[in-house]
Amino acid sequence: MKFEDFEAADVPAEEARIFIRRAGSGPPILLLHGFPQTHLMWRDVAPLLAQDFTVVCADLRGYGRSACPPSSPDHAPYSKRAMAKDMVSVMARLGFDRFSVVGHDRGGRVAYRMALDHGERVERLAVLDIIPIADAWERTDKKLAVGYWPWSLLAQPEPLPERLVSAAPDAVIDNALHGWGSRADSFSQAVRTSYVEALRDEAHVHAICEEYRAAATIDHEHDLADRNSGRRIDCPVLILWSGRGPLNSWYASEGGPLGLWRTWADDVQGKPLDGGHFFPEDIPQQTAHELNRFFGSDS
Repeated sequence: MKFEDFEAADVPAEEARIFIRRAGSGPPILLLHGFPQTHLMWRDVAPLLAQDFTVVCADLRGYGRSACPPSSPDHAPYSKRAMAKDMVSVMARLGFDRFSVVGHDRGGRVAYRMALDHGERVERLAVLDIIPIADAWERTDKKLAVGYWPWSLLAQPEPLPERLVSAAPDAVIDNALHGWGSRADSFSQAVRTSYVEALRDEAHVHAICEEYRAAATIDHEHDLADRNSGRRIDCPVLILWSGRGPLNSWYASEGGPLGLWRTWADDVQGKPLDGGHFFPEDIPQQTAHELNRFFGSDS
């Protein structure tokens, strides 16, 4: 099966129209992308998973071919809570009241918020190359501010980040794809062009900036409220991260990514993979192998 053979559809959620691609049969798995990507990041992983699972690849609201609902002063329409609600609605419309979810980067933040807010819906959770928002902000230092500039730059008040991204979307894509530890040959010219084109639409650029503003404000508040109330992720959790990236060393004193995630969930496993930040595109077969093992496990 090729990714191009996946069925494409626009699915109405409660507040936004969400673009998806779907294929396969068996237990359902939802795949969520990060910045500055779209569902296309799963092009090599999804067909491998679809041999054993029903795979749904979605564009987050404000990204790719999904809709861009109006925002608000508190950025709540682009909170991970709102984006998680989208995906629960989409999966229900597809006939899946319970499913597993994989999220990379921004999609990982939507995925773990889904597991917190809709625990009855999420069978298993895999988060790729992230730590929780609250933990990231509380440990922010020069390394994060310089190394992952979208956290601080895109969270600035409009219109500054919108104008900067819109003025040079190709520079944004090249900096991320080639500067965060991934091999340049992981991205064909067609893939790069697709990512650049997705940043040429002003409405989507604004939505993406709103999502980063939400991460710096309301998302952080939601994480703190859950931590203070003792709310935890109930399902099994798989953590995979870049063995070449900062998560492999920055948080060593806290037990690394596994140590941090074990303060949010009881059943946590995981390991680093030998790829850059975009390792699902660097090493898709190894990524799919780890996901297949986790989602196919009975324990």
